[in-house]
Amino acid sequence: MKLTDTEIDFPRLDIAIEAMKDSLEAIKNIYRDGFKITIKSDNSPVTDADLASDKILREKILSRFPEDGYLSEEEKDDMSRLEKEYVWIVDPLDGTEDFVHKDGMFCVNLALCQRHDLVLGLVGVPLTGEIFFAIKGKGSYYLSASDELTKLHVSDKKNKLKAVTSAYHTGDRENELYKNEYITQVLPIGSSLKACAIASGQAEICLKLGPGTKEWDTAAPQLLVSEAGGVYLHPSLNQMIYNRVDVYNHEGYVIANDYTNLLNILRKH
Repeated sequence: MKLTDTEIDFPRLDIAIEAMKDSLEAIKNIYRDGFKITIKSDNSPVTDADLASDKILREKILSRFPEDGYLSEEEKDDMSRLEKEYVWIVDPLDGTEDFVHKDGMFCVNLALCQRHDLVLGLVGVPLTGEIFFAIKGKGSYYLSASDELTKLHVSDKKNKLKAVTSAYHTGDRENELYKNEYITQVLPIGSSLKACAIASGQAEICLKLGPGTKEWDTAAPQLLVSEAGGVYLHPSLNQMIYNRVDVYNHEGYVIANDYTNLLNILRKH
C-alpha cells in the first residue's frame, strides 16, 4: 500500500516527509564521504551531518510555514516559539555518537506540537531511507524507502519481554530493573530506533531514569509509540508535555508496549 492510496491526511505531513527524505539523503552521503567532528560546550559531539540536516529541515519547513516555531538541538532556542500555534521540535541527527562510531544506529527526529500537544512525529533512518511516522489520533506507520506503507502496532506480549537500551548511556538503575522475571533479553540500540523497535512490535520495554535527554530526543518517538498502542511516560507515570520553557527531561522517560508490563518492571524501583 502506498501513502497516496490511503486517506491519511494532515496539513503538514507532506512537507515533513519531503524534508525528512532530503535530510536522510544528505546524512547518508556525509556518512559515506567523511565528516568533521566538533565538540560543543556541553562536551557532546556535533558533525557536518548534524548541521547539514538541520539546515535542510529548517529551510524546507519554514519556507512553507514561516509562521511556525522551530526548536532544534543545533540552534539557539528562540523563545518566541512559546507564542506560536505550531512548533517543530527537531533533532537533526539523533545518535551523533552512534554516527561517529559508525555503528549505523542513528536517525532523525522531527515532531510537531500544537501549543503543547504532539500532533505529528517522524523518525527517519538515513542508511535505509525508512521513515516511521505518527499522527495524533490516526495511528503510527512505517514508510519504506520504496514508499510502501504499513500500519504499526506494539506487541501484545505479557512475559518473555525484550528490553532495548542505549548503546552508550545506560545507568545502574536501568540495568537493575532489567534484571526482572518478565524480561528475558536486553539489546543495545542507539537513538530513537529503540522507540521504533517498540512501536513496530520488535521489543517491549525501554527505560531512561535520570537526566541526559531533551525534548527533541523524545517528542517524535513518544507520539510514534503512543499511536502504536504503547505507553511513553515520565517516570512518575504522568504524561510528558512539550514546547516547554525548560526543554530538559530531567527525570527521563519510560516506554512499554503495555501499561501493566511497565508497572511490573518498575515495582522494583
